Amino acid sequence: MTEDVALAALGPLFEEVFGEPVRLTPDLTAEDIEGWDSTRMIELIIAVEARFRIKLTTGEADGLARVGDLAALIARKAPKDAL
Repeated sequence: MTEDVALAALGPLFEEVFGEPVRLTPDLTAEDIEGWDSTRMIELIIAVEARFRIKLTTGEADGLARVGDLAALIARKAPKDAL
């Protein structure tokens, strides 16, 4: 899976967690989205783990500064048939 494919697949998850469509770009950060707090981050991580059948360590989750970082991590960890 490529980072671009992972980024595109994140769209529905963000919409589910934040309750509205979010225009995702690799440089998007939590500061760019109203309501993206620690609780929403946990919800997002849980949704990502379920959707892509991966487990993120605390260190990996803590190291995510941008949506692009999350897409790259998914691209590395997700099984090829995750989509």
